[in-house]
Amino acid sequence: MFKSELAAKALGLAAAAVFSISAHAADITGAGASFPYPIYAKWADAYKKVTGNGMNYQSIGSGGGIKQITARTVDFGASDAPMSGDALEKNGLVQFPAIMGGVVPVYNLKGVKPGEIRLTGALVAEIYLHKVKTWNDPAIAKLNPGVKLPAQAISVVHRSDGSGTTFLFTDYLSKVSPEWKSAIGTGTAVKWPTGVGGKGNEGVANYVGRIDGAIGYVEYAYAKQNKLSHALMTNRDGQVVAPSDESFKAAAAGADWASVPGMGVILTDQPGKASWPITGASFILMHKVQQKPEVAREVLKFFDWSFQNGAKMADELDYVPMPDAVVNQIRAVWKSQIRDASGKPVY
Repeated sequence: MFKSELAAKALGLAAAAVFSISAHAADITGAGASFPYPIYAKWADAYKKVTGNGMNYQSIGSGGGIKQITARTVDFGASDAPMSGDALEKNGLVQFPAIMGGVVPVYNLKGVKPGEIRLTGALVAEIYLHKVKTWNDPAIAKLNPGVKLPAQAISVVHRSDGSGTTFLFTDYLSKVSPEWKSAIGTGTAVKWPTGVGGKGNEGVANYVGRIDGAIGYVEYAYAKQNKLSHALMTNRDGQVVAPSDESFKAAAAGADWASVPGMGVILTDQPGKASWPITGASFILMHKVQQKPEVAREVLKFFDWSFQNGAKMADELDYVPMPDAVVNQIRAVWKSQIRDASGKPVY
């Protein structure tokens, strides 16, 4: 069975933004980033079959996940935009990376094959700044000799909710376009100069799939699930690369997780000939002091099981599992920082 078929079987309809694996007392709850939703759904299904315990996750965007974990309405939050050390300390939170993957520009253009369009980060910024407005613009044509580009308006699609996917996308554009950095900047939500907003990766994928001439950005599994055409990108080393687990791994190869508070490494615009330029990690947020330590223990058991048993499932969806050395660092964080009210380690 091909990877795309496995992904489609595992994910079901991309529009289903909430999954519920079980409804009994042992369930754990999480909310946040839509970027890792496909792999969390797959892990949760497999974990339920093995242990009988469920994991319910709401794919509501990173901003929503941060709000819900801060308010203690879920057992863990998920964000693709890592919180700063100061913000973690202020809110009494612990952060660790759970999975890595890539954000990809996707398009819907009649007569143009998947992977046939090549783009640079600077050109994507020009499109989203509404300076490059048609598909046959000379700047696009220059990068794509031999491709029959229509004289069609580009319909820009972006996220409407607070989103870690948007954080990764805008962080990358800020690194490659001084104008984008000064005019728009980096954030989970920004003031878009143009375009229509979709909620979640699912919403953006649906819009791009329906609008002829559209361009958007989604996590790679959503592009595959919805059979959307993705663009090739020119990376920092000037190489044209395709999104894949190999190019995501290349971008993450040099990451120094211990050097950043909360292990909050940002993997956009990394060096390396094979690196995909919009690569990122998704992070889990939990409270340092646990009011329900038995529930927190179940959360950590779920992610511990996923780290040990979920690599193949991650590969099937073109995510990058955390390396063993990084998982050991994560477990050390659990042991040293997540405690019950008496100060006893939960893990």
